[in-house]
Amino acid sequence: MILLGAAVLLVGRWLTPHTFHGAILQSPLPAQDFSLMSHVGQRVALSDLRGKIVLLYFGYTICPDVCPTTLAELAQARKLLGRDADQVQVLMITVDPERDTIPVLADYVVHFSSTFLGLRGTPDETAQVATYYGIYYEKHDSDSALGYLVDHTATVMVIDRNGYLRLVFPFGTPAEDMASDLQYLLRK
Repeated sequence: MILLGAAVLLVGRWLTPHTFHGAILQSPLPAQDFSLMSHVGQRVALSDLRGKIVLLYFGYTICPDVCPTTLAELAQARKLLGRDADQVQVLMITVDPERDTIPVLADYVVHFSSTFLGLRGTPDETAQVATYYGIYYEKHDSDSALGYLVDHTATVMVIDRNGYLRLVFPFGTPAEDMASDLQYLLRK
């Protein structure tokens, strides 16, 4: 009787649909391909990462709060995936290419994970890729010693192994919730 109960519980979990924490795109579209310079000095195209789940984030290195919080949560989500973490690639595209040089990006992203890739384009390339993904960003003057800050969309886009945009994690999504959604997508 106990074995039958355990079997029913397992089958019930298997048949129960996953409850996503990120915003689901009901009709996933192919993610627009792009190619930008990585912090390791090589151009990386989104299509180069086919076969992995890609977590795409737009931010900048001197962001005072949102970017470091988001990248820390992404690093923690990857850790929660255990052995499956190598099937997930985090990309951070800088929205401040004037200040975020390749060495600056290299120094920044490795503080969160040695596997993260920081990407940089010219201002025109950055604007084009941001437009593909509906990302807003704008410099504004600040009283700080930095001179200006950059307001930007703070979501993480999830691109599946086949290159389709599947989910969007809003700012503040906990690492545990992201990992749950990623584990589901990795099983598909």
